[in-house]
Amino acid sequence: MLSRLRRHWLGSRFHASAFAPLFAAPPADEWVALDFETTSLDPAQAEIVAIGAVRIQGNRVLTGEALSIRAQTPASLNEHSVVIHGLRHQDLQQGMELEAALHQLLAFIGPRELVGYHIAYDLRILNLACRKLWGLTLAQRGIEVSRLYHDHLYRRYPDAAIDLHLAAISSHLGLPALPAHDALSDAITAALIFLRLHQGGPLAYPKV
Repeated sequence: MLSRLRRHWLGSRFHASAFAPLFAAPPADEWVALDFETTSLDPAQAEIVAIGAVRIQGNRVLTGEALSIRAQTPASLNEHSVVIHGLRHQDLQQGMELEAALHQLLAFIGPRELVGYHIAYDLRILNLACRKLWGLTLAQRGIEVSRLYHDHLYRRYPDAAIDLHLAAISSHLGLPALPAHDALSDAITAALIFLRLHQGGPLAYPKV
């Protein structure tokens, strides 16, 4: 969860800038699920290829207001990363310039807490890009849905081997199977998992 002290300290550096709304008090019942597709799994080398984000409000995932952006072709895009996310040079010819894309993303996020699958990686990527462009670090620490899922099951089945792959979690929770390695689809899946665990009852262990 967000640290008020961390939010206040970071917000004080940008209180007179266009980024000030990012550091306001977060809404009590709103979150943003976030996912990036990148050129590498190494944050120090990775460049953003696609951005997917969707707001969660109460018990609803607001897919009608989702954000889906393809970035301009990054220099590090190669055949190895294309195999993962399927986005080729020609697919990114009309992509958005990264600074404009991140401005749009930050306005979409606002002060809301962030949810995701491997959210620490996505936050690392986002913060590295924001620091490079504007010297900006976000206050959010991120809510990891695989950790929520693990903890829900572990409390009831401490000796079980728990499959934390996104597809396995989604299947066990009875959620629709969306395309893998698509930024918006992965963000929506993370949002649905979060709602199921945040508002649902105890989970039964998956049948085999």
